[in-house]
Amino acid sequence: MKKTYTHIQEFAEGQLLLVNKPYNWTSFDVVGKIRNSFKPLKLKVGHAGTLDPLATGLLIICTGKMTKQIDTFQAEEKEYTGTMTLGATTPSYDMETEPDNKFDISQLTEEQLRNNCRQFTGDIQQYPPAHSAIKIDGERLYEKARRGEEVELRLRNVTISEFELTRIELPEVDFRVVCSKGTYIRSLVNDFGATLNNGAYLSKLRRTRSGNFRVEDAWEVMELVTMIRELKTDGGASVE
Repeated sequence: MKKTYTHIQEFAEGQLLLVNKPYNWTSFDVVGKIRNSFKPLKLKVGHAGTLDPLATGLLIICTGKMTKQIDTFQAEEKEYTGTMTLGATTPSYDMETEPDNKFDISQLTEEQLRNNCRQFTGDIQQYPPAHSAIKIDGERLYEKARRGEEVELRLRNVTISEFELTRIELPEVDFRVVCSKGTYIRSLVNDFGATLNNGAYLSKLRRTRSGNFRVEDAWEVMELVTMIRELKTDGGASVE
């Protein structure tokens, strides 16, 4: 359930806001939109866990003194639902880039697909996508990748608590994943295809839960912005 507010100063004291990130927005876009809604009040605003632009769903936003707890919220277990497309790979592991390899999926069976999930459950290692926001020497990997530069990727240890397929209509396969901080679902999908001697890329992703917080309780971005601006008008709060 969404919390109600009566005074703009509540946000300066520190609030945790659940937001449903729109498709094609960066996580920073959401933070910027909310931060700008407080102007001329200068308020710290940050998020606890990046979502790719092509992903939607739960983004935890912290304001004021609550930003000191971002690392705690970011470390929580996450749940995602999504769709992978089999029979092709892309350099970014999702739809940001065009397919670079194609594969025959005519021999793939539902049994193969469901059995393949088992090796991705538990403690596993994965390489992050070259098109990711990880910084090397102060620069994002995706900036190097877009220039065609080779980057050294390092294996990461992550935990997949649950990985199930919820719909199989090839080439599309829907799934649900519960995982640890730092898991790249794009890498999981890419590796899933590779272990079938095939290919797969992420075509849809939605974060449905982070810790005990759920997307069903999240604000739409513009709904939240409107509420904040109305507080300034109706509440009569000084924002100087």
